[in-house]
Amino acid sequence: QVQLEESGGGLVQAGGSLILSCVAPERTVHNYAMAWFRQAPGKEREFVAVVSWNGARADYADSVKGRFTVPRDNAKNTVALQMKSLKPEDTAVYYCAGGPYSTDYGEYGYWGRGTQVTVSS
Repeated sequence: QVQLEESGGGLVQAGGSLILSCVAPERTVHNYAMAWFRQAPGKEREFVAVVSWNGARADYADSVKGRFTVPRDNAKNTVALQMKSLKPEDTAVYYCAGGPYSTDYGEYGYWGRGTQVTVSS
């Protein structure tokens, strides 16, 4: 069972920046798109960003466009979520996922356990 591992979450003030990292311990995910989803208390899990297997294509939720980027480094088995201009509404548990290129969390078969991001106002 491939398990992804997120790190980098924490508490940050509104307007600040944070970088999340996701490590895929096995090369099997190198052929998959990698995505980030988030889930706030009492809300459904929502799409944040996705990057293709080779990094050539990426898509973002409208709510994070222009603020978040999702670089990946297959040589290091990592994908990051670079977040800037953070807002209190970005507060959520962030999950890394691997699977086919999609904005639908149901399409992904590989998941991390999540990392908490809290943005204070």
